[in-house]
Amino acid sequence: MGRGQHTPMARTISHLFLCVAMTVLFGCAMPGQAPGPTSDRGSERNGGLISGSTRPPQGMSRDDWLSRIAACHLLRVGQNLDVAVTDSAVIAAADKYGFRVDAIIDRSNQLVVEYGSRGPALLAFATESCRQVSEATGVTSTLVRFEPDGTLRMNWLRIDGAEIADGFAEQTIGELRRQRAVGLVINSPGGSVFEARKLGRYLRTMGLRTAVDQACTSACIDVLAGGAERYVTPDATLGIHQSKVPRRFSSHEGGQRYVADAFLYLREMGIDPDVAIAAASVPNNKILLISLSDALQTGLITDVIERVE
Repeated sequence: MGRGQHTPMARTISHLFLCVAMTVLFGCAMPGQAPGPTSDRGSERNGGLISGSTRPPQGMSRDDWLSRIAACHLLRVGQNLDVAVTDSAVIAAADKYGFRVDAIIDRSNQLVVEYGSRGPALLAFATESCRQVSEATGVTSTLVRFEPDGTLRMNWLRIDGAEIADGFAEQTIGELRRQRAVGLVINSPGGSVFEARKLGRYLRTMGLRTAVDQACTSACIDVLAGGAERYVTPDATLGIHQSKVPRRFSSHEGGQRYVADAFLYLREMGIDPDVAIAAASVPNNKILLISLSDALQTGLITDVIERVE
């Protein structure tokens, strides 16, 4: 199945941008550069603006905005039970709004105390905060991991040629966690739609990325769709067709419901749900290939990269 391989992505431009943002967040100057913006605790607690920093979104005080950014950071830490993680939108916000990492961490700790046993309320606040921070910065909310030496961890889990069978989602989730991966390279002929969407929703919730560098067809498309960011290589093949309708959906009405479920899943993932309608028009024994331009236009993928090493 090709499981367990650590795969760094080759898109250097986006990585350089992320690395620069990280130096700002952690206050470490790159060679030949000045340190990132600093702030004193007093200015952050009374809402004062740092020279050169951007004002918070309209209707939000600086103190409230710090709490939102800290909550998004806390979400990633809590999801992974790992302090060596954050969110890409948090990195961008720290740079844009002039917050230092110690202020973000301190506020994260305060939030844990303030919410106490109200875990579901904190989860809801943190999830909504990540959405707001992502929208304000224009940076997709994705998981960022660090190595013990502070460098970015860019390892991906690779799965090649595996059918998406019963238990596939839980097995893959276990491997993603064990390997502390930041994304999933998936090349598969498809299989169980239930397992594919279960895995896809997990990937999106955790802010993990997906990539295809060979072929991804049928239910595999639902896994690809789950990535917070979705990459393919120029020679990758993407294909769709009707899913095999389970026996519980054997009637005409049930089949329509099955198509509707596919439509709603893609819409949930922020992808043009007409992809599901197109798939429903293709017999199960045939494949409709999706061009990369169409995949980009519908949002099925977010970028085309040179290669996945």
